[in-house]
Amino acid sequence: MITKDQKDNLFLLVKSLTKSEKRQFKLYVGRLGVNSDSKFLNLFNLLDKAKMYNEATILKSNIVQKQQLANVKAHLYKQILISLKLNPSHQNIRSQIREQIDFASILYHKGLYKQSLKILDKAKELAIVNEEKNLAFEIVELEKIIEAQYITRSISTRADELVVQAKNLSTQNVIASKLSNLSLQLYSTILKTGYVKNEDESQQVTKYFNDRLPKIKLKNVGFREKLWYYKAHLWYSFLMQDFLNCYKYASKWVNLFHQNPNMINLNPVFFLKGNNYLLESIFFISNKPKFVKKLENFKSTVSDPKFPKDENVATLVFLYTNFHSINQHFIDGSFEEGLPLIRTIEKELVHFNNRIDPHHKMIFYYKFASLHFGAGNNKACIKYLDKIISNKSLSMREDLLCFSRVLNLVAHYEAGLDYHLETLLRSTYKFLIKMNDLHEVQKEMIKFIRGLQDIYPHDLKKAFKSLRDTLKTYEDHPFERRAFLYLDIISWLESKIENKPVSQVIRNKYLAKNT
Repeated sequence: MITKDQKDNLFLLVKSLTKSEKRQFKLYVGRLGVNSDSKFLNLFNLLDKAKMYNEATILKSNIVQKQQLANVKAHLYKQILISLKLNPSHQNIRSQIREQIDFASILYHKGLYKQSLKILDKAKELAIVNEEKNLAFEIVELEKIIEAQYITRSISTRADELVVQAKNLSTQNVIASKLSNLSLQLYSTILKTGYVKNEDESQQVTKYFNDRLPKIKLKNVGFREKLWYYKAHLWYSFLMQDFLNCYKYASKWVNLFHQNPNMINLNPVFFLKGNNYLLESIFFISNKPKFVKKLENFKSTVSDPKFPKDENVATLVFLYTNFHSINQHFIDGSFEEGLPLIRTIEKELVHFNNRIDPHHKMIFYYKFASLHFGAGNNKACIKYLDKIISNKSLSMREDLLCFSRVLNLVAHYEAGLDYHLETLLRSTYKFLIKMNDLHEVQKEMIKFIRGLQDIYPHDLKKAFKSLRDTLKTYEDHPFERRAFLYLDIISWLESKIENKPVSQVIRNKYLAKNT
């Protein structure tokens, strides 16, 4: 029985280990002589050499019998995690604080109260300085338990002190929790449905946001609360397509880290995400000089040897660097220049395959398709769109799924593949209705493409102009304009009217706007 390698958690864990982590694991296991020929170590060696997870091969090796396999795998998984926990590269402030709490608990259970309290006091100070307020609250609660048994001379003031501290930490944790809940809900809405589509949705999202936003004074809260506050505002602004406010809150988010540089090492993921949204908001504002400068700053920051390095960070750096390296070519229509990126990214995607979710792969494919469309390579565009459209398991970003189909229609028309245009029109129309995403821009596009076969060649230009004029009325519409964020239909129509490549039309518009 062959299981897909990405399905077996133990196999994935073994394959994720670096050479030094494997060496440390063997040293850790070998510290006891009895382990040197154990079943779990032999299984580790076999999985380490294997190209894919194959249960039949494991059983044929006689390392372990079928009825023992599940237990041996579970034991090996646990031993690898313990070994990784002991690895200095996986130890940070959080793990140090947790270790101190564990030590204090052991001393407490041995009745060594004074020693336990001394360790907890230092750990609490470390937690507060590093904004680990949940851990700090846990420490205060443990201190209260110990103080209740170990009567000190200053018990009255000590008790008051701990009560006040617990209350303050609890209040800040509640604020952070409310803000993180709100932020997560808004983020999940963006992933599921994209931007707000109409006035009803706009009012619902605004009410949801205002009802759940805690009333706070930013000067009275710490780094963590400010971070979640900026995040919640950023997601709200994205949902409302308010890109100037997106830029404002993404800048605040990134600047917060630059004001607290020690937090970059402790929270590299949040730092990377903040930079990603900062670049995204500048992209939507179409300021290429600022975009290129921020992208260069980002690349130099993450390539600095001092910047934290682990698999999670490496994956995010790969995603954000490449997304935005492509995006810069959409701003000014330099599609041809962007094409070489596709081959490079596809090669690297193989390496990151198990660490990148389908949603992010889909975004890459849409960007690849859009680059090819802009460069006039319509068949290559269709090839990448098909990877999105034919994937029936994708349930994220309904808006991207919809626009992939609309772009697919346009690319088929451009490529002269008229013979299945009617079938495509029907399936696209049905899909958009099912998604409840049939808006004016899409209706006009479908109506136009459906009518193309009845238009005489000498009337084509007039038809393109008519559609262009209709769509321009939606360009600044609060809900319809989102169509142009995914697909610059107006520039495509102008390219047909002016007999120029779409890249040149976008380039001319960009230069006219920025000179």
